[in-house]
Amino acid sequence: MTDTPQALHRFELTLRKPWLGFFPKPTVVIDGVAQPTQWGTRNWKIRGEVEVSVFLHNRFWTFGRAKFTVESGATAPLIYSAPWLPFLPGRIEASA
Repeated sequence: MTDTPQALHRFELTLRKPWLGFFPKPTVVIDGVAQPTQWGTRNWKIRGEVEVSVFLHNRFWTFGRAKFTVESGATAPLIYSAPWLPFLPGRIEASA
């Protein structure tokens, strides 16, 4: 019996920081694998349905966490917006 691998597909995620103030670089975690990244628009290749988490981390605490699931075949670009205050969660929304 052979397992057929799931096809690769991409999802687009735009990481936006508030225009005022200094914010640390975001970290994107895809199925448990952390990937430090930059602010802006990025594409990731994934197989099947994956759980994605985005957060900000400075030397003292982690904040702005947002979790979501990317389903296989989903094509809508996603936007992560960092919170203004470090004790608030981040926000994920689908781009129109």
